[in-house]
Amino acid sequence: MTKYREILRLKSLGFSDRNIAHSCSVSRNTVAKVTKRAAEINLSWPLDFDMTDSALEELLFPKDKSATNRRMPDFDYIRKELLRNGVNKKLLWMEYCEECRINGEEPLMYSQFCYYIQKDEEKRRATMHIQRKPGEQIEVDWAGDPAHIIDPDTGEITDVWVFVGVLTYSQYAFVKAYMDEKTNNWIKAHIQMFEFFGGVTPMLVSDNCTTAVNHAKSDWYTTALNTTYHEMAEHYNLAIVPARVRKPKDKPNVEGSVGKISTWITAALRNEQFFSLSELNTAIKEKLDAYNARKFQKKECSRLSLFLGEEMPLLAPLPATPFELAEWKQATVQFNYHIVVEKMFYSVPYQYIKNKVDVRITDTTIEIFYNHKRIASHRRLYGRGGQYSTITEHMPQDHQKYLEWNGDRFRRWADSIGINTSKVVDGILTSGRVEQQSYRSCMGLLKLAEKYSPAKLEQACTKALAYSGKPSYKSINNLLAAMKGEPDSTSDDTVTPKAEARPHGITRGARYYGGKKS
Repeated sequence: MTKYREILRLKSLGFSDRNIAHSCSVSRNTVAKVTKRAAEINLSWPLDFDMTDSALEELLFPKDKSATNRRMPDFDYIRKELLRNGVNKKLLWMEYCEECRINGEEPLMYSQFCYYIQKDEEKRRATMHIQRKPGEQIEVDWAGDPAHIIDPDTGEITDVWVFVGVLTYSQYAFVKAYMDEKTNNWIKAHIQMFEFFGGVTPMLVSDNCTTAVNHAKSDWYTTALNTTYHEMAEHYNLAIVPARVRKPKDKPNVEGSVGKISTWITAALRNEQFFSLSELNTAIKEKLDAYNARKFQKKECSRLSLFLGEEMPLLAPLPATPFELAEWKQATVQFNYHIVVEKMFYSVPYQYIKNKVDVRITDTTIEIFYNHKRIASHRRLYGRGGQYSTITEHMPQDHQKYLEWNGDRFRRWADSIGINTSKVVDGILTSGRVEQQSYRSCMGLLKLAEKYSPAKLEQACTKALAYSGKPSYKSINNLLAAMKGEPDSTSDDTVTPKAEARPHGITRGARYYGGKKS
């Protein structure tokens, strides 16, 4: 601010404008302007003690009140709009002027419009130091520059990414390299960081990256975490607060640590070659231990001593088991009430056929959700593809009844119908390589007994056995269709012919061979 008091004091002592300008670090024009204005309003030295430079400025050069009486722009709206592509201050000013015209208000000039926007931005750039408490918060991020490993066979150089986690009070750091920045490694880095610290804090500030935030479901006011990241937070009972985009001051400790780590760890290893990720991480661990043990520049302690002495005792204990990493996918329930995951089939209640469901996949478990409600859970299958995990309760009632049947039960049922039905069923059950292959055919015979009557089925089996020693379901079905108009036979020689009555086996008549009936 201009030193108005000093200008007036030196002028009263008879100093020249040149000397006054040199002493007060202003131009001679400013000196002349101040002294002229003071003479106009009869203001002279000495001045009252409470007449500060700010008060003198208001007295000598009062601001134009006409501007402030005009409609002021909506600064929050302008700030958001300026973030959009193609939007500039000129366009917003023209829209502002049009709104003022419609409402019968006087707008600001374009220069004034820009001036007030700049002043508002300057206010928002102000920063405040927040004193963190021990064990209160962790800040995490990926380091900007990747490290490198060399393929020992081909000499190919591969980028690897360095994860950094910092306790904001002690600035005790965790650093480790990973092959990529994808979700699996992002979650794995957090789990290993918590184990490194030996506990967790109630709050964690993360980067606004895609592995942390679901940007499709987030807006200016609310942030939606990715499902796996949210599950991890619940497992460790902590709150995750993603930093705003392009706002490094939201996580100043990790941003500062990234720079220091780049110097003391990454840069320190720049002349060394590493041929595996484990080899690189071993070197990083050595440098990290030295970094954490190094004393602060302005404190008589190190990150390690501050962590062990004040912060570690206040960390919340780790859960009994570490978080199990899960992958989420979508699947459609097929008509056989199963979904496919990694070429394996898992049952779902049949009511959800044709619906899309969310699938949570871990190394041990497959969980299926519909509208955030779990509807099925299976142990994960491994080995050859095409395996089925089917829960009986997921099946329709008629399918459940089918499962209740086996070879012995089919045989008992056939015995209750008649001796020839029993022979047919036994022949069907033994026709395949495994008995289970014939269950559908036996179930078909059971349905035929319901459709035509047990007596009619026994009659058809009797006829079928006259033609073949092991009739099929299809032949029985065709015979019953042909016999539809015939009455049920109950005579013993028809219903239950004995094998002893035919000492020469099955005798085929002339009609069978194309001759006339005798």
